Amino acid sequence: MERTGPTVRFSGLLAAATAAVLAAGALVATAPAAGAADVDLARNGGFESGLDGWSCTAASGAVVSTPVHGGTKALKATPAGSDNAKCSQSITVKPNSSYTLSAWVQGSYVYLGASGTGTTDVSTWTQSSGVWKQLTTTFRTGPSTTSVSVYTHGWYGTPAHYVDDLTLVGPGGDPVVIPAVPAGLKTTAITSSSVALSWNAVSGASGYNVYRGGTKVATATGPSATVTGLTPSTAYSFQVSATNAAGESAKSAAITATTTAGGGGGGDTKLPARALVGYLHSSFANGSGYTRMADVPDSWDVINLAFGEPTSVTSGDIRFSLCPVAECPNVESEAEFKAAIKAKQAAGKKVLISIGGQNGQVQLASTAARDAFVTSVSKIIDTYGLDGLDIDFEGHSLSLNAGDTDFRSPTSPVIVNLISAVKSLKAKYGSDFVLTMAPETFFVQLGYQFYGSGPWGGQDPRAGAYLPVIHALRDDLTLLHVQDYNSGPIMGLDNQYHTMGGADFHIAMTDMLLAGFPVAGNTSRVFPGLRPDQVAIGLPASTQAGNGHTTPAEVNKALNCLIKKTDCGSYQTHGTWSDLRGLMTWSINWDRFNNGEFSRNFDAYFGN
Repeated sequence: MERTGPTVRFSGLLAAATAAVLAAGALVATAPAAGAADVDLARNGGFESGLDGWSCTAASGAVVSTPVHGGTKALKATPAGSDNAKCSQSITVKPNSSYTLSAWVQGSYVYLGASGTGTTDVSTWTQSSGVWKQLTTTFRTGPSTTSVSVYTHGWYGTPAHYVDDLTLVGPGGDPVVIPAVPAGLKTTAITSSSVALSWNAVSGASGYNVYRGGTKVATATGPSATVTGLTPSTAYSFQVSATNAAGESAKSAAITATTTAGGGGGGDTKLPARALVGYLHSSFANGSGYTRMADVPDSWDVINLAFGEPTSVTSGDIRFSLCPVAECPNVESEAEFKAAIKAKQAAGKKVLISIGGQNGQVQLASTAARDAFVTSVSKIIDTYGLDGLDIDFEGHSLSLNAGDTDFRSPTSPVIVNLISAVKSLKAKYGSDFVLTMAPETFFVQLGYQFYGSGPWGGQDPRAGAYLPVIHALRDDLTLLHVQDYNSGPIMGLDNQYHTMGGADFHIAMTDMLLAGFPVAGNTSRVFPGLRPDQVAIGLPASTQAGNGHTTPAEVNKALNCLIKKTDCGSYQTHGTWSDLRGLMTWSINWDRFNNGEFSRNFDAYFGN
């Protein structure tokens, strides 16, 4: 959350990787003569049938009639943000066979490659090509390889490039047959609301369907999935099938799993079934103006006091005070503030202290800082009679040390100490303690692609750094409301990039939290989905409040898709999340400045 203007945090994530790739200096290979049985296996390689057969990230791919190399059409692909404009196609091949991949390209830093070869994946590129230039590379498939992915892409921050007449020449693959029935189905993690499953990979399968009680409830591209939205202390039956272009296998043998009883978490005793959460600028003023606690409209169910901030980044000593009179002439007295909090609570509202924000960097790098955090936050809660804590750590508060690669067992002190501190507060205040979190997408959903500094280093160590905190505290967590704003494009579970500002972004980002996802693509490390009643969508209340403002009409589309599975657009959710808790916004002040548009739309949608 911000006091002033928005900040986008995606610069430099892959800077080291960029330097390494551009230094590689790949050379264009000379293509061997094709054998007598070799054929061109690429589908629609000249793009004469549009994007038929191709999958392109986000909205980066389009077919144009000029410039072209051959025929009447060519591909135009435009990188944007963290999207390198990748277009790919899966092609059936033969094992232990040689193939030649070629394409004509025009533009700067255009790449051509093949992955999933079963041997050494290959790529080649051109640094600068103002005219059409042919790229060619060769590879040999592995002993069990039956399909490969061929692709082209540009590079981050570069202009649009063009691709035409792409071919993959070699022996044609065998006809696709329905895959075998998956074996080895087992549970890998069980919570009060989710069951994580894994099974043996099936040769020739392109995906899997997961069934609960005979009804399909999830799909997966790899041999694992997490089924969410379950009831505590309940037995469920699961099966899985394998799919490819030829069809679907029979279902596997069924297994039974029983969910746990669950923890304190976000039950209906904490919040109304549909909750509206807002941040109140209590310790500072900005262009939205100061709003007294007594003047907060009744629409707001959870009021987060912004912000408690540390005396220094590493002290752990959190302080909170009302906005100075010189900055906020209409600020109430502390006695009036406390009385207004009690009145809100008497009306069923929850009032929390929010720690952090854009300016409040908090690094609990030592046990001393951890203990100071617990002591000082407890003092704030007791002084003002608050209901709990909101964690709004941003910037460099959370990052993963080198070698900290598994979100299920973190080792970085700032992560471990935060988890310990929150558990101590939960233990002190008991089951009525309300715990919410407001991370940015960079620290959560980006973890689907990148986690920490990565297996070879060079990535931003903050990528996905909230995941171990959320996971360790999931049974204590009342509500997670990720900030779906001030964000770069994020890849969703459909492996497409989604951009903030419309319903699609909120649908994809929220579905990831509810369905769960493999962290950094590792199917053995799946972040289990949260319960729908633990999740709200975070949005800016007005165009002035942050980048990525979403109109009420688009907000309603997102709610329709997630709750009712209507108005979903191109993204298909992995469930119907009828118990989704509600919405969060930055901020109550900005909504009031904007004539209450955000809260009025919430009330109208849910009939409040």
